[in-house]
Amino acid sequence: MSAKNLGSTGRRSSTWLGDGGKAGFIARHHLRQEGLSSRQFDGRPVIGIANTWSELTPCNIHLRGLAEGARRGIQQAGGTALEFPVLSIGEPFMRPTSMLYRNLMAMELEELCRANPLDAVVVLTGCDKTTPAALMALASVDLPSIVLTGGPMLNGRFRGRTVGSGTDVWKMSESLRSGEISQADFTEFESALNRSAGHCMTMGTASTMASITEAIGMQLPNAAALPAVDSRRLVLAEDTGARAVELAVEGLRPSAIMTREALENAILVNAACGGSTNAILHLLAIAGRLGIGLTLDDIDAITSRIPLLVDLMPSGAFLMEDFAYAGGVPALLHELSAVIHGDAMTVTGRTLAENIVPFRNDDSAVIRPLSNPVQPAGSGTAVLRGNLAPDGAVIKVSAADPALLTHLGPALVFDSLEEYLAVMGDPELDVTADTVLVVRGCGPKGYPGMPEVGNLPLPQRLLDAGVTDLVRISDARMSGTAFGACVLHVAPESAAGGPLALVRTGDMVCLDVPNRRLDMLVDLAELARRRAGLPPSAPPADRGWTRLYTEHVLQADRGVDLDFLVGASGDRPARSPF
Repeated sequence: MSAKNLGSTGRRSSTWLGDGGKAGFIARHHLRQEGLSSRQFDGRPVIGIANTWSELTPCNIHLRGLAEGARRGIQQAGGTALEFPVLSIGEPFMRPTSMLYRNLMAMELEELCRANPLDAVVVLTGCDKTTPAALMALASVDLPSIVLTGGPMLNGRFRGRTVGSGTDVWKMSESLRSGEISQADFTEFESALNRSAGHCMTMGTASTMASITEAIGMQLPNAAALPAVDSRRLVLAEDTGARAVELAVEGLRPSAIMTREALENAILVNAACGGSTNAILHLLAIAGRLGIGLTLDDIDAITSRIPLLVDLMPSGAFLMEDFAYAGGVPALLHELSAVIHGDAMTVTGRTLAENIVPFRNDDSAVIRPLSNPVQPAGSGTAVLRGNLAPDGAVIKVSAADPALLTHLGPALVFDSLEEYLAVMGDPELDVTADTVLVVRGCGPKGYPGMPEVGNLPLPQRLLDAGVTDLVRISDARMSGTAFGACVLHVAPESAAGGPLALVRTGDMVCLDVPNRRLDMLVDLAELARRRAGLPPSAPPADRGWTRLYTEHVLQADRGVDLDFLVGASGDRPARSPF
């Protein structure tokens, strides 16, 4: 095809590559610099492969191989593949918390998609925040796109039993503190837990968001649960690349897939699989990008009618490898077929109901039918309100001691995580099993970034007494792999002037999950007096991303996005400098 005819395809990339003059020359001759022939830009769809691979993100270490699989699929389907890196948000290493950088990755991916000659994009994700960041970006830029999550690790194995990432870490850590196991035992366990590439194999945030991405229609069927090292995941990568080329030709966009019905399907799946409380924040942020008025109350109303069907840690017994072999998300959707929006469009070009036809439930012990749930309806994430959380808070019901879901006890209050950690080992700490442990200053602005510290370690005094759970309240998050009677995401946070800043040690606090209430029993006059005595808010960070974040971050009930990123901007290229 001659240069003067390159623009005849009408594709987005032809704005760069199809120009017969200087602008097209500049774009094309730099592709030749990469060793690409004219055949690679003679009108073929140009497909980006956005890769969150990084050695700083161990869960994503295998994404190079998936990128090569996606490249094969793109080339086989007649497209040109251009791989590019995206900020990789690694859960184990990033400080102060990986959540601080979710919005940064979303902003970067959105801008890279818009600024470059791409007709569609494949996004490779894995670790917790990379998947929601991708969905947020794709909702905003609305370029034809498809996600492939990296898959979970193989099941951990320790001394003849199956162990799960995160969940068993918390259990073994408490056992170490209580003297039930030795340091040598703990180190042996450490070496046996993560046996392969992939993200957490419990139903933590990574597995939850992978499952939600499939339920929402943005990745291929059965892509969420297959282990990272299963050869079928490479086939999925190839299929994903090929489908991206078709999306570029068909013009099917995320806005036609991530509808309100799709978000409701995601909420249903999150409830049925005992998914992470973090999913609530991410779904609210995605909805904000799409202009869909999703609220905490909407989520609570949907979740409250869905039982727990997937028997996975931390709410159950099995792990993601077992979920995959049972049939994964398609099998779960079969069990939910009476309540899902089956006519929701997906990235395959078919409806959700059509996608799951070839699949079945091969293990009803792992994926239960609605008639035999693991836990009854309402055991998922509950939304609480009251004078301690006027804009909402959440608790993962299935992960808490049922006896603590209705509780009245005196508060023991700490202004920071560090303040509590400094005394939690004190055998004389004034704490009982009735105490309500409150740690504030851990929200989006206050920490900053809202870390996963809401599953606060139990005080040593209670551990020694055999106590295994305690009501804990914070404006923080909690790992999806964690458990306990932990009230999270209190909004507004204390650093934003929320009522959490007013509670004092000794105040009686009432948690009433059945009635969705969280209150401190303090009269209004006293609360007004305390508010008048609050010190001025600390100034935001003085520079860089953290300053931008703290000045513009929204509260938990709005998904902790940045205020200027809410909504969509589209994929229209900016003005050309040539």
